[in-house]
Amino acid sequence: MNPILRSALTNGAAAVCGMAEMGAGAGRLRQAGGRPTVAITAFGVTTLAAMRCHELLTRAGCDTLIFHANGTGGRAMEELIEQGVIDAVLDLTTTELADELCGGQLSAGPHRLEAAGARGLPQVVLPGAMDMVNFTTPETVPAKYANRRFYQHSPATRLMRTTVQENATLGRWVGEKLARARRLAVLVLPLRGFSEYDKAGGVFYDPQADTARAYVSWTSSFPGRSRPVLPSK
Repeated sequence: MNPILRSALTNGAAAVCGMAEMGAGAGRLRQAGGRPTVAITAFGVTTLAAMRCHELLTRAGCDTLIFHANGTGGRAMEELIEQGVIDAVLDLTTTELADELCGGQLSAGPHRLEAAGARGLPQVVLPGAMDMVNFTTPETVPAKYANRRFYQHSPATRLMRTTVQENATLGRWVGEKLARARRLAVLVLPLRGFSEYDKAGGVFYDPQADTARAYVSWTSSFPGRSRPVLPSK
């Protein structure tokens, strides 16, 4: 031991004690606020929708936590749900599942979209940005995807359009996960595209890939407790 090491260890011990003491009272402090906390997932191509939802929820008396659906953000949200920090989920952007399926670089792992259902939290789920898989440079794209449709979102982001078959598989994944939820989960299927790039005139616009097999797959996966909701056109 020496004075410098003793000081560093003392500061470290004090930090641990402080976090433990505050952690024990965090739940009481949150409950005292009286405002439910709603998690929202967002991506660059779903930002406008996420901010509009944030505005509406705030106006309705909720606090919001917005998570960037970039793999790390999705995992962080799932962990906070498991810790009891979040009261409800607006899973607006489930693009991380497309990366999990196709080997993209922003996967949040195979258990994405499961924590809210396991805890029985109310949740509304949309296939936001599920029209794309995320890679970085062209060299990171597997050779088997050489003939697919791509868009260079930025110098460090190369996006690949998902296909009808991939969307059908993703639909089954989502349906199976929501069907296991302990509380009613609502799935909303946007009829004008899954992202800014997927709307009419966008680089990934493909209504068949979005709604044909994907819709059949999603609706066939719900045994009754979860129901698909189609917004008006």
